Formats: sequence, C-alpha cells, structure tokens
Amino acid sequence: MKIAILSDIHGNREAYEAVIAAAEAAGAERFAVLGDIVGYGADPEWCVERTRALAEAGAIVVRGNHDDAIATSASGMNETARIALDWTRNMLPGPSRLFLSRLPLTAVLDDILFVHAEGSRPERWNYVLETEDARAHFEATAARVSFCGHVHKPCLYGTLDAGKVTRFVPGPAAIPLLARRRWLSVVGSVGQPRDGRPEAAFALYDTDSLDLAFLRAPYDVEAAAAKILAAGLPPRLADRIMEGR
Repeated sequence: MKIAILSDIHGNREAYEAVIAAAEAAGAERFAVLGDIVGYGADPEWCVERTRALAEAGAIVVRGNHDDAIATSASGMNETARIALDWTRNMLPGPSRLFLSRLPLTAVLDDILFVHAEGSRPERWNYVLETEDARAHFEATAARVSFCGHVHKPCLYGTLDAGKVTRFVPGPAAIPLLARRRWLSVVGSVGQPRDGRPEAAFALYDTDSLDLAFLRAPYDVEAAAAKILAAGLPPRLADRIMEGR
C-alpha cells in the first residue's frame, strides 16, 4: 500500500489541492495528515473540510500545535503566528473547531507511528532539528517507522538501536527504509515550506517495498499569497510562501 504523508498545510488551499492531486497521480491509496491544518494561510475552513473528507474516506489525521491553539491558546507563539491564529479562530465555525480539538496527538498503523512533532512528549511540540532530538523520539517509542512534521524542512533520521542516530537530507530519489533499522521521517510542509523551495512538500511511503519518496508539487503560490494579503494577514506570511522560507 502506498501512503501519502502530508503535514503543515497551514490554511493553504492551493498547495493542499496540488499535493492531493500529485499524491493520487503517484498511486497513493491512503492519506495521513500530520496536523497544522490551519494557521498562517487564508483558507482554514476549506482545509479543515477537505481534511474531514479525507478522514471520512479512511485517512489518518493527527493534531498539530496550530490546530491545538484554536481551542487553547497561542500565547507561546510569535506575534505573527498569534495574529494569524486569532484571525483563523474567528473564521472557523464551531464544527470545524470541534473537529480540530478532537484529533488525536498520535496514530499507529501496524509498525508505523504518525505524530505532528515527535513521540517522546507529543503534547510538548518539540522540534526534531538534530540527531539528539531524533534520539529522544527513538528512545521513547517502539515503532519501526515514524512520520512527523512541525519543522517544515524534509529530513530523515535512522538508527539501529537508538544509540548512533544518522541524519540525512533527502533528494528526489526514493529511499529504502531497511527493515533492520528504525526510521524517523520529517516530511516537510505542504503549505509553508522553509527549505528555500516554494513547491509544496509531501512524502509517499510504500509499505510493501519499504521505499520512501520525498516529493514536491508546484502550485499557484501567487494566488495563495494574494489571498493572505487580501485577508489582512501579516504580509510576511505571503513573502514566506513565495520564498519557501
């Protein structure tokens, strides 16, 4: 089975539509959405409703910190994120806010763990930026393969025993996730990539061949940026999706 793994959509309808289409064209049979469906972008309600439809069709969906902040607080975030979340909260009807609040922090499918941040303390929203961050995840979890988002930059970590952890920045070629190792894949961001490329990022994992591909989907970035400005959101948010930073 081919699973498309998406994270950090951040209210970007254009990017979300492009990734779903690209994933289906690549043969995806199931979707997993790793949270941060909202925040930053101008189409939060559309993105929540599209995610709800995916979930009803069998997609795995977990909660991200921006989703969580809709029902709790954005006090720990930077000013730009707080402004965007306050706007988003006002734009979402009650059923959408309830949907986000009820999403689980983690989900498991066979030997695969899905989480927004990392698995040692999912509710802390820790970033996986270096091998020591990945080691904390490996030491606290048992899954052979884990997928997370939160960082907005694709990366892959591997270990034999949670002792030595290797870090790899993936290219376009599919990577075999060898069965004798454990893996943590940071899949990048659909709606706000931060690795210098504006194309929407996602991953495709084949549970039969154990191959993992990090993919990109071009989309109408200018249209998404124009919506952000028209909504009165901070202009920096439009600049970031244009620049991929």
